[in-house]
Amino acid sequence: MGQFGMGQAVRRVEDLRLLTGNGRYTDDLSLPRQTVAHILRSPHAHAAIRSIDTAAAKAAPGVLGVFTAADLRADGIGDLPCLTPLTNVDGSPSVSPPRPALAEGKVRHVGDAVVLVIAETMAQARDAAELVEIDYDPLPAATDTATAGDPGQPQVWDEAAGNLCFDWAQGDEAGVAEAFAKAHRTVSIELVNNRLVVNSMEPRGAIGDFQKGDGRFVLYTSSQGPHLIRSQLAGTIFKVPEHRVRVVTQDVGGGFGMKIFLYPEHVLVAWAAKKVGRPVKWIAERQEAFLSDTQGRDNVTRADLALDAEGRFLGLRVETRANLGAYLSNFAPFIPTLAGTGMLAGVYTTPAIQVRVKGLFTHTTPIDAYRGAGRPEAAYLVERLADLAADALGLSPAEIRRRNFIPGSLMPFKTALGITYDSGEFRQNLEDALRMADWDGFEARRAASAKAGKLRGIGLSTYIEQCGGGEDEAATVRFDPSGSVTVLVGNQSNGQGHETAYAQIVADAFSVPFENVRVLQGDSDVVYFGRGTGGSRALPVGGSAVQKAVEKVIEKAKKVAAHMMETAAADVEFKDGVFQIAGTDRKVAIQEVVQAAFDPEALGGEIEPGLSEVAHFAPAGATFPNGCHVCELEIDGDTGEVEIVRYTVVDDFGRVVNPMMLAGQVHGGIAQGVGQALYEATVFDRDSGQLVSGSLMDYALPRADNLPMVEFAWNVVPCRNNPLGVKGSGEAGAIGAPPAVINAIVNALRHLGVTHVDMPATPQRIWSILQTAKQAA
Repeated sequence: MGQFGMGQAVRRVEDLRLLTGNGRYTDDLSLPRQTVAHILRSPHAHAAIRSIDTAAAKAAPGVLGVFTAADLRADGIGDLPCLTPLTNVDGSPSVSPPRPALAEGKVRHVGDAVVLVIAETMAQARDAAELVEIDYDPLPAATDTATAGDPGQPQVWDEAAGNLCFDWAQGDEAGVAEAFAKAHRTVSIELVNNRLVVNSMEPRGAIGDFQKGDGRFVLYTSSQGPHLIRSQLAGTIFKVPEHRVRVVTQDVGGGFGMKIFLYPEHVLVAWAAKKVGRPVKWIAERQEAFLSDTQGRDNVTRADLALDAEGRFLGLRVETRANLGAYLSNFAPFIPTLAGTGMLAGVYTTPAIQVRVKGLFTHTTPIDAYRGAGRPEAAYLVERLADLAADALGLSPAEIRRRNFIPGSLMPFKTALGITYDSGEFRQNLEDALRMADWDGFEARRAASAKAGKLRGIGLSTYIEQCGGGEDEAATVRFDPSGSVTVLVGNQSNGQGHETAYAQIVADAFSVPFENVRVLQGDSDVVYFGRGTGGSRALPVGGSAVQKAVEKVIEKAKKVAAHMMETAAADVEFKDGVFQIAGTDRKVAIQEVVQAAFDPEALGGEIEPGLSEVAHFAPAGATFPNGCHVCELEIDGDTGEVEIVRYTVVDDFGRVVNPMMLAGQVHGGIAQGVGQALYEATVFDRDSGQLVSGSLMDYALPRADNLPMVEFAWNVVPCRNNPLGVKGSGEAGAIGAPPAVINAIVNALRHLGVTHVDMPATPQRIWSILQTAKQAA
């Protein structure tokens, strides 16, 4: 293994470009004769559109076109699809209402796109938008997750009675009933998993072009992979062969799941480019992003846990109401159901689990995947229940987990929800984290904090997630005649460091200089196939595809080397960049083999020139990263302000490719998890449906001084489901952090009789709890 091989803390090769301002984000791109798009959005959460008058806007200076849903329908433009419909408990299909790129007949959330204005400049487009006259008839709105399905609530869609999109269930109802019947003790909890605005550093953007010469739509956009967007634009929207749609993504400033999907703006700029005969550019402003980007979480859940006398989990019953927003985004039904409910088993042996999820439409921004996508919701629920159970039985949080862990000796282990964990040493993670965090010394630190007027708490959470599986990914690995290597892979970096990680795999395998490896992503004309980035698949699936392509190249190169050394390919071995005849000292270096591979005379016409191979990798199963978080914090008794003073995490991500980038992924995930636990809350006015937290003046993101240095360590338990032995790491921090933080807050307030605090645990919320306790004293 060389300096830049597998397992080495290689500095990210892409950082020089990005940190010096030489990145190529969507807004950096301008096409010849480019126009701009402005979208007039609904100011109402729910209203009938009585009429739209665009005449004055069309006549305004610089305006090239003003379009409504009627124009889309006239051109036969299709609706945005939901790709993950479900089957209800009664066998009927879930409700999938139409989603045109511009609102038709009604608007259903504040920010719903209504009119598209194309002009020479943004100022002209905005001025023209003010001339559009829309006659709205405002209607009552349903925005609250807990009550949207109640009788008498305003209806989002006529075809979804009671605002019910789906009623879905999984698990063993009879087994759970039996577990509760014989339980020594039961505990229950009702909790809210708060809605989040993603707030990627780079807002969404899209540039559409239509090439008249070959009749092709071209879309440049910030995404998590071009191919899914291309397939929908071609098949559902424009109804043309895929080769007539090209999607290009260059550098991306954060995605976190939100940039996976097809959005109305993708459709609009591509369609409008054909209508006006010129490229059309749209870049979201931050406030517009609050209204139009898919948002995350937003569940209300009740759960009950049955335990025996020794504190062992016997059965778990979970009922969730999941807010889907006004329209179904691509994967919306999948997120609160199949994406996350399987992880309600956690790292525990619970023999019977029953889950029921009702997906509800509301007059709010659509919901879809956000970092973790269902798994943070599951971990939060299970780990809050574990602490409640420990308290009820007089056990420590650590001890109740020890009694219920799945031991490593039982791996692979099939959970009560039918998911098979391939590997994991959960108790080891816990013990290491407790030692690193000095758990045993906490009470002394609590006493010291009390003398200073602070309430100190400590909390832990263990977690497991299912990721890095699913469908196949493809990669092409090819040598150039110069000896450099080009990698083409269907994932898309959003800032994770793909260019570095993939280059490490290739450099390590070939023993070629790290700087001689180039990674290409994001252009559907260049990379022929891809599933995109999501669910922490980049290394487990994309990296395995790269590894498989590398192995195929090596096999081809052995034939070339064998020809050069006049032997059989079966007798040639490859190690450390050298091809050698087994048992002899005859050998040739890889660079010599590469040169010969492009020389027909040297090959003697017996071997096809070149060294390039394509490989698909379909994982045998998912990966199951797991770990333990320990959070220690202080609460100011006068203000309710929380300060995290120590944070420890021990994870198992299987084989580690780059420790430095791994730590960055964990730190970033913890920051977002802490943000959900303490600061972030998407608030809609219950009467008007207006987004109250509609800008960074009202929506609190965690800042650098809100977060401590993180003590991070890992255990290596290789994954058995991919050849690299790696487990996905991109979402783990956001999964383990929220329950650890809330458990620590409850621990700090436990002496006041507090058993639960909903997220976000803001100073105001905690101060109110403290005041209530003082009044009761």
